[in-house]
Amino acid sequence: MTFLEPLLLWGLPLALLPVIIHLFNRLRHRSIDWGAMMFLLSATRKSTRYARLRQWLILLLRVLALVGLVLAVARPLAGQWLGWMFQTAPEVIVVVLDRSASMEARMPGGNVSKRAEALRVLAEAAQSYRESSRFVLFDTALRTPTEVGDPQALPQLSTAGATDTAADIPATLQAVVEWAQRNKVGHFEIWLASDLQASNWQPENQQWKVLTTQMAALPQTVRVRLLVFDQPPVGESWSVSISEVVRRPKAEPPEVEVVMVIDRNNPAPAPMPVSIGSDGTRAQVDLELTGPSYRYRHKLPVESATASGWGRVELPADDNPRDNVAYFVYGPPVVLRSLVVSDEPAVGRILALAAAPYVNETNFVAEVIHPDRASSVVWSDYAMVLWHAAPPAGPVAAQLQQYLEEGGAVWMFAHGRPGSFEGISWGEPQEAEEGKSWPITQWQRQDGLLANTEENIVLPLNELEVRRRQPLGGAGTALASYEDRVPFLVRRVVGRGELVACSVGIWPEWSNLREGWVLVPAVQRLLQAGGRRFTQAGMLSCGQIIPAGAGEVWTCLEGSKDIRLHAGVYRSGLRMVAMNRPPAENEVETIEPSKARTLFGPVSVQMLGDRKQGEGRLQSELWRLFLFAMLVFLLAEAVLILPSKPESAPLTPFQVKGGTP
Repeated sequence: MTFLEPLLLWGLPLALLPVIIHLFNRLRHRSIDWGAMMFLLSATRKSTRYARLRQWLILLLRVLALVGLVLAVARPLAGQWLGWMFQTAPEVIVVVLDRSASMEARMPGGNVSKRAEALRVLAEAAQSYRESSRFVLFDTALRTPTEVGDPQALPQLSTAGATDTAADIPATLQAVVEWAQRNKVGHFEIWLASDLQASNWQPENQQWKVLTTQMAALPQTVRVRLLVFDQPPVGESWSVSISEVVRRPKAEPPEVEVVMVIDRNNPAPAPMPVSIGSDGTRAQVDLELTGPSYRYRHKLPVESATASGWGRVELPADDNPRDNVAYFVYGPPVVLRSLVVSDEPAVGRILALAAAPYVNETNFVAEVIHPDRASSVVWSDYAMVLWHAAPPAGPVAAQLQQYLEEGGAVWMFAHGRPGSFEGISWGEPQEAEEGKSWPITQWQRQDGLLANTEENIVLPLNELEVRRRQPLGGAGTALASYEDRVPFLVRRVVGRGELVACSVGIWPEWSNLREGWVLVPAVQRLLQAGGRRFTQAGMLSCGQIIPAGAGEVWTCLEGSKDIRLHAGVYRSGLRMVAMNRPPAENEVETIEPSKARTLFGPVSVQMLGDRKQGEGRLQSELWRLFLFAMLVFLLAEAVLILPSKPESAPLTPFQVKGGTP
C-alpha cells in the first residue's frame, strides 16, 4: 500500500492521545481504603469487571477512530487484487489532444477532420465517466491544463480548435506528469488522441526514457489509452511551404524571389495551378509537377530596393486545407553584425569567417575583440556573439545576460578550463583513447541549428572527430549528443534570446569542427535567429518564440488570428512577420501503434475502448474506506458510553402495582 500524502502519516502518534488522556485522568483520583466499602466492592466485583472491559473497548475505539482519520487524509492506494476489489472510476481523466496541422486532414470518406472526429469519440467515451471523474484537457499547442466541466463541450472549447502548429508529444506528456505531481491527483488516466506522425512523436528522443521513468515512479499507477487516427489520404494530397525569400536589389526593376516547395504523395507528372498574391494583386502560375517534391522560384517585381510587402501562395483544395497556403514577407535589407570574443587571433579569424563567409556581402559583418575589451562593448548593436574564451564573470557576465534577455544570440565554446555561465557548466577536459574519438550519433534533425537543409540534406555531424572535450552539465536542451549520451551541443532559452554551449573548442587537436561543414551552417542559423529583432520583416514557424519588444501587440492582416497558433501575416508597428506551419508538418511518415506502445515502457497502454488489458495493475484510493471505518468506530464508542438504563425498584409487600394496598 502506498500513500499520496505520506507526510501526513507523521500524525499517527496522535492516536495515542486517548490513552494519554486516560492515564492522566486516572492520576487525578487517589484510592482510599474504607472498611465499610469492602463488602460493597466484593458484591459488585462482577459488574466492575464488565465496566473495566467496556472502558478498554471505548479507549480502543477512540484510538482506531484517530488512526482511520490520519490514514484517510494520507490518501492510501491499494494495488494488485486489493486494488481490483476497490477499483472505481479514475479520479481524473487527462485528455491529451494532438492539435498539429496534420490532424486537420479529412477522415476517409467524409468531410470531418481527424481532430474533430477525435473530439467526438472522446466526448462519447467520456459519457460513462461523466458523474464520477474529473476531466482536464491538455493540448499540444499550449500544453496548459483546461478544466472541462462537461465532456460533451470538448468540441466547442477554444483550446481544442484547429492550429497550424507542430506537436511535441513527449513534452506535452511531461507537462501532464508535472501537473499531476503538483496537484497530487489520485488514480488518473491519460486519453491521447493523435495521428502518430513521426516528427511529432520523436521516437528516438531520449526524453521518452526520462518521461516513462517519472510516470512509473508516481505513487499511483497511470494508465494510457490511445486513440489513433493514422489513416493515409485516400486520394492525392499536396502541401506548399516557403523555403526562402531573397531580395534582388540590383535587378532592374528591383525584385523579390520567393522560393516555394510543393510536396505530394504521388510522384507522377501532373499539372498544378498555383495562386500567388502580393500587395493586393493575384496571379496564377500553371506548373507541371514532377516527382514527390517540386521546387519553384517565383520572381515578384517591387517598387524599390527598400520596399516592404507580404503575400501568400495557395494550392487547390485537397484532404487537408491547412497545408495548402503559405505566407511570405519581405522588407528592406539590414546589416547583421556579429561579435567574436577570443583570446587567440587565429581562432577569432576562423569564427569571423563562419559568421561572415561572403566577402562581397556587405550585409554580414564580423568583428573580433579580446576578452579584455568586452566590458566596453555596446552589446545591443550585435545580432550574435561568438565567445571563445573563459566564461565571463562580474559586470561582463551581467551585460551578456541582459543582452540575452533582450533577444540576443550567444554561442560559447569550450576553452580548456572548467567554468559556468547562465546555468550551463563545462567540466574538466577529457581525452579520447589513443587513435580514437567520440562519435556524435544523435542530433535534432527536424529544426534548430543542426536541422536538415531545405533540400533535406543531413548535416554531417557523424563525420566530426572529437578527440578532446569538456562535458556539459546543468540546464538546457541537448541539440546533439555523443554515443555515450554526453551532450555535444546544448541550447538554453534566456528571456527572448538563446544561449548555445559547445563541448569542444576551435583547435585542431580537439576536433575537426573548424573545417566548417557543420560550423558554418549552424552559425548562420544562429545569426538569423539573433537578427530577427533588427529586421522589419521575418518568417517564423507557428509555435516559435517571437523576438518582440516589451508591450508589442501583433495584429493579423487577414482577420482575427492568434500569432502563436495560426498561420498568417502579422504586424506590430513597422515590423511584419509571416507565420507558417513548421516544415516537419509536411512529412507524412507515421509510427506504428505497436511502436507507440513500446515508447511508454512499463506504463500500461491500451487502445481507447479496450477494457481488459492491464486492469490488474491499476491502483485504487482507499481513503473513503478508512473514513467510513472511522465513523463506525465513533458510533460504536458513542453506544458504549451511553449511561445504562436504571433498574426499577422491586415492589414491597405493602405495594400493589397500579393501585393501593
